Amino acid sequence: MTAKNIQFTKIEIRIAKYLFKHYKEGYNARQLARALSINHAHANKLCNILSDKQLLVKEEIGNSVYFSYNYGDNFAIKFIEYLLSLEEKEFPKWLSVLLHSLKRFAPCIKLGLVFGSSIKNKDFNDIDVLLVYDSKISNEIKKIKEEIRKSELVEKPIRYMDLVEKDIFSNKEDKVFYSIMSDNLIFHNPEKYVEVIKCLK
Repeated sequence: MTAKNIQFTKIEIRIAKYLFKHYKEGYNARQLARALSINHAHANKLCNILSDKQLLVKEEIGNSVYFSYNYGDNFAIKFIEYLLSLEEKEFPKWLSVLLHSLKRFAPCIKLGLVFGSSIKNKDFNDIDVLLVYDSKISNEIKKIKEEIRKSELVEKPIRYMDLVEKDIFSNKEDKVFYSIMSDNLIFHNPEKYVEVIKCLK
């Protein structure tokens, strides 16, 4: 990685994040273009550029070229940690009050993310939140949940999914769990998320 390779476009960043989070599969340019609603030829070109920058791994299977994130490269890991640390700024406006309320969990949890329809669409019925924490502090977590509920700042109900770290790995093969881990916005501890994804990978 040389200095001239360091600049990234917004679409390159979207591709890198998408492939990192979708850790179970490699994507060819056509699949990626469909998933991110971008032009196929453009997706192919950008994936090759990201591969040259050592963020992606390129694999030829039959007539197709598949790309996946370069989980084994230290720079690539540091880079994704940095990108995910900015994800808080990507929360949609309609979740800004929620984001402010969820900050109360910060001293207690190891990882926090929001998933489900609320991150994509302002017409949602409830908000899905994943919290990973040590079972010893479940009373403190309960108290914070109650404070958030009583404040009535968040208008829609919050559905919490509470896990201890080992639950993550026991749900490794679960399709619903994979969709939660690959399609979300992180509000607490992106470094932990990166560590978890590397282990799940």
